[in-house]
Amino acid sequence: MANASNALLARALLQQCLYARLQVKPPERGSEAKWVEIQRGLIIYVCFFKGANEEIIPKMVNTLLNVKLSETEGGKYVSVLDLPGSILIVPQATLGGKPKGRSMQYHSNIDKETGSALYSQFVTLCEQELAANTRCTEAGVVLKHGTYGNRQVLKMDTNGPFTHMIEF
Repeated sequence: MANASNALLARALLQQCLYARLQVKPPERGSEAKWVEIQRGLIIYVCFFKGANEEIIPKMVNTLLNVKLSETEGGKYVSVLDLPGSILIVPQATLGGKPKGRSMQYHSNIDKETGSALYSQFVTLCEQELAANTRCTEAGVVLKHGTYGNRQVLKMDTNGPFTHMIEF
């Protein structure tokens, strides 16, 4: 699903989960690690490439939140919003890596400052879509997210693996 000029602007990986816990701040002297967690729902890993800008965000959010990948108790596939399920967004720059020899290179990735701004916009629009969905608010589903540019620890239980990659 690349853009009109066929330049890859973003990549997302979707992972259905029963539970997920993400460390967003490592332990430091005198303080514990900080974690966020969700129950049943969807983990969205996101990576932006050079050339991406805020225009891609609405398309990404619409596609990722409405694609029918979440399985109901009856075996039917619905969107995470229709499930309704919680969402964990994880910035994942390594999705932009390409092998060169025995190493990985990330030359296609967006610069950290622009990537951080796009990630923040992506999270905000996802939060707004979740808040606007009556089924989600009534069910008490949540949206949690990781910290852009930091190494994070992820723990999860899945009912898969049920992972899909979508490119924009």
